[in-house]
Amino acid sequence: MNQTLPISTVSDAARARITTARVAAAYGVPPLERTRLAVALSARLRRCLTKGGTWRFVLTVAGDSLRVEVSPHSVDGERPWSVTAPCPEPTAGPGCDAVAGDPAALSEALLGADEDTAVVLERLAEQEELVTFHREELHQTNQGVLALHAELDAAGRAQREAFAAERAARREAETARRRLTFLADASATLTASLNHEEIARLLPELLVPEYARTADVWLFDAEGERTASVPRPAAAVIAARTGRPQYASAQPGGLPGVDDQPPSALHPGRSLLCVPLPTRSGPLGVVTLTAPGERWNPDDAVMLVELTRRAGGALDNARRFEHNRDIAETLQRALLTDLPTTAGLRLAARYLPATYGLNIGGDWYDAFRQPDGSLITVIGDVTGHGLHAAVMMSQLRTALRAYAVDGGSPGELLTRLHTFLHHLQPDLYATAVIARFQPGEPVLTWAAAGHPPPVLRGPDGRVRALDAKPGAMLGIPLHQEIADHTVPLEPGSTLALYTDGLVERRAQGIDPGIERLSAALGAFATEELDTDLDGSAERILEPMLSDSERDDDVCLLLCHIGSEAGVTVGGGSRGGA
Repeated sequence: MNQTLPISTVSDAARARITTARVAAAYGVPPLERTRLAVALSARLRRCLTKGGTWRFVLTVAGDSLRVEVSPHSVDGERPWSVTAPCPEPTAGPGCDAVAGDPAALSEALLGADEDTAVVLERLAEQEELVTFHREELHQTNQGVLALHAELDAAGRAQREAFAAERAARREAETARRRLTFLADASATLTASLNHEEIARLLPELLVPEYARTADVWLFDAEGERTASVPRPAAAVIAARTGRPQYASAQPGGLPGVDDQPPSALHPGRSLLCVPLPTRSGPLGVVTLTAPGERWNPDDAVMLVELTRRAGGALDNARRFEHNRDIAETLQRALLTDLPTTAGLRLAARYLPATYGLNIGGDWYDAFRQPDGSLITVIGDVTGHGLHAAVMMSQLRTALRAYAVDGGSPGELLTRLHTFLHHLQPDLYATAVIARFQPGEPVLTWAAAGHPPPVLRGPDGRVRALDAKPGAMLGIPLHQEIADHTVPLEPGSTLALYTDGLVERRAQGIDPGIERLSAALGAFATEELDTDLDGSAERILEPMLSDSERDDDVCLLLCHIGSEAGVTVGGGSRGGA
């Protein structure tokens, strides 16, 4: 369909608008689109009339679209204008009746063309009602959302407060846990030592800088004398006299169980906490601490007082141990033997107590002559450690000397000691090696009972272990006859008797230790052993004992035959660490 109209007057424009409306309705253009089409065309036609001249109106329906074009006919400088609308369901034929030109027909046609506008307005009213409804609904929703937001905000504040309280409680719990962990670890460190000087050194290292800026330990002397050799804060002196912790500062500390004092004249700008080191009999000293910050947290102060109390107990135990150790060491050395002097035979012995526990044990050595002139050398080890083992060691040594007066070979003497120990102490055992040197005979007779084998160095430097089958331990509940063994002796030979503390290590066993001892003994020249047997014994011990602390006593007895016949050498000494 195609219609063309000239436009030069208002009536022409009205007919063009009415024609467009009728054709659009006939070809199924929706009312909203018809209204938009009519409004757009009216605006264009109004512009054309304003400019004047003649214009050409063309309406075309092709396929599913309706196209309206307004182009200039007698007007220069104007470009054509067009608008398109969809025609989804045309209901008319290919043409429409022409619009009459009289005013009555135009008016009727214009009134009919406004029906689309009425439809649009009706729908617009419906949409306004719907918008009003949704606006009210949205207002109600907004009110609910605002109320919900208020509740959420209140809940958020409560949750944040709860989280803050939880974090504070967690920090407090973590601080308390860290404080208790420090107290436990520091207490274990202090009580692990039995040296009071080391404990006094460790205490400041543990406290500085986390719990104190500085820490000074004032220890009274062994008699409890509390006179200070250097100037001490007045609060420290009061703590020493009263046995109560003192706090010296310009402001009261308010610390639990601590007395407040004026600021110290020695340290006027610092806060001091002076805590005594208590024991059952009274303070051993005073620890003076300066605050790491402005002042101490009360819980930290309670922890420091408790740690100092434990340090006082550790110091008291260490001093008691040192006192008992000195007594035990004096007793142990009193039980050891002065080695005899024998022509052509030199002896050197070393005894080292264990580095753990009291320095007293069951290891012993001895050397003495029998009535026939033979020299008996013996080294042994009573099971256990401490005073009881030392007493039994002394009894065995005395019994051996008594049995040796009647003569007897090393095996016979060990057999008699076995019977003696079994009847004297059924629950106590011992090991021993006895070696006998007979004058004028180049033969060594020896016997062993459960003891590491003797090591013999020849004059050529070769070393071997005398590992002939030994007897069982002394004192075990069985009857045994311990056999003697003999080995030739040449001038320049050296026999080493020792206890297992010298060669045995828990992680390695005893065989590697015997090999190290053999290597150390074989490294000496015969001249060294001739001239300095005591020094040789020291040089053997150094590499043997440098790898670890000793948890057992160590005993070493060297017996050296002079390299020249007839040479008389003096005896050795008890030796020691």
